Amino acid sequence: QVQLVESGGGLVQPGGSLRLSCTASRSIFVVNNLGWYRQAPGKERELVAVRSGGTTNYADSVQGRFTVSRDNGRSTMYLQMNSLKPEDTAVYYCMMVLLDTPYWGQGTQVTVSS
Repeated sequence: QVQLVESGGGLVQPGGSLRLSCTASRSIFVVNNLGWYRQAPGKERELVAVRSGGTTNYADSVQGRFTVSRDNGRSTMYLQMNSLKPEDTAVYYCMMVLLDTPYWGQGTQVTVSS
């Protein structure tokens, strides 16, 4: 079992930045597959970015603006979000796959509005 705790969401103006964190309850050193998803009101959950091994793939809508990183020493993954747009408003979820089992964070709200 792994618990993932997210933080860093909030209200930001268009063009602003936020960094989301996702901290695991155990070491993520052996985690090869991890990512971020989001769900806007009335829409299905969608992929934001997924990192598998050394490769990260981003949704077209966030390419060049969002960056995934990890700190194994802190058992934490991050999502740096720059140049935020109102359409980025959603609940963001982190996900990690450990021993072929996906684990999800509880979600953190990101609202982009002036």
